[in-house]
Amino acid sequence: MTARLLKPIVDSVQKAESAPQPMIELHGLVKRFSNAAGEFTVLKGVDLTIRSGEFVSIVGKSGSGKSTLLNMVTGIDHPTEGSVVVHGTDIYTGVTESQRSRWRGKNLGIVFQFFQLLPMLTLLENVMLPMDYVDMYDFDERPARAMELLTLVGLEKFANKLPVLVSTGQQQLAAIARAMACDPPLLVADEPTGNLDTRSADKIIQLFEGFVAQGKTIVMVTHDPSLTSRTHRNIIISDGELINETISKSLPQLRHRHMLEFTKIVEEHVYQPHETIISRNGNVDYFFMICKGEVDVVLQDKKKKDHVISRLQAGEFFGEIELLRGGKSIANVRAGDQPVEVLALPREDFLRVINESPITAEAIGRIVQKRLDEKQIADQRSETSRQVDKRQADK
Repeated sequence: MTARLLKPIVDSVQKAESAPQPMIELHGLVKRFSNAAGEFTVLKGVDLTIRSGEFVSIVGKSGSGKSTLLNMVTGIDHPTEGSVVVHGTDIYTGVTESQRSRWRGKNLGIVFQFFQLLPMLTLLENVMLPMDYVDMYDFDERPARAMELLTLVGLEKFANKLPVLVSTGQQQLAAIARAMACDPPLLVADEPTGNLDTRSADKIIQLFEGFVAQGKTIVMVTHDPSLTSRTHRNIIISDGELINETISKSLPQLRHRHMLEFTKIVEEHVYQPHETIISRNGNVDYFFMICKGEVDVVLQDKKKKDHVISRLQAGEFFGEIELLRGGKSIANVRAGDQPVEVLALPREDFLRVINESPITAEAIGRIVQKRLDEKQIADQRSETSRQVDKRQADK
């Protein structure tokens, strides 16, 4: 039943598997509000691309701009500056409110924290409502499709009940069925599990994961770290600006204000395959975070043969040992077999923020010790190998 409901989107995704197309493109997005106290800016030049088939979480403190950002994507509010392109449509340029509302009904499913089910309609009628609004599917087909969706979320036995007669978790499941009524390519969820118990929340996320597996794109605002860990990307917004995703992934313990500060001052560098980034016994002036590609940490034995003691991936970092402990580099660090993109943070900025963030300092300290242990083991192996070679030569 699920396959039949979602088959059109599955077919389109399979054709584009090699290069997913953008589902959401935000360029230079600015939103200002005015009141008696004056004008204030909620979104400050936001640039963001979310590709088809991604499951993306958006997090941020109260007042950070995340709800305003969602309102821009869903066409509920208008940006002051910038463009919003969703599923190939510029939803604000040359589009009337009526056209935008109809577009939203056919292309977008919205799940609210407080469900927003109409209390005088049954669950079945609530799910049918979007189909009626945009005249989607034949009139006689709509009840059957609504029932299929309620069955998909496990509510077929409650189809003829009013929302007040089912649990909050079941109301949210019905709201998700309603959001999927017109088979939209994009689902936007604003704190969909905020009022649910753990078991109900897990069921919601399992449903979302199933939709994504079938090719849907989901953007979800949440404060729950256990949920963000299950999404493809975690986008953090702070004071109306987006934090660099590599920084938030590499240093998740940092306060958002420090992440945003780093976002504004890091330098971007690209290194070609096997190009040296840090030389052994050289000075280390930057803290490096890997955006894309792999980085090899290399030691040489006494025969000057290279040994890769660690291979670092995107979201990991290096250079912290020398910055925290002083002294020269203890190893060569070079790009792997493919070009690598890194962010470089100057020494003084890294050390200042680490001193202000004990939790981050502790987490990095554990990684420093682990890497020093790895180096010690590698040195011991090298020395053992040298002694074996010497004994064989003496014979």
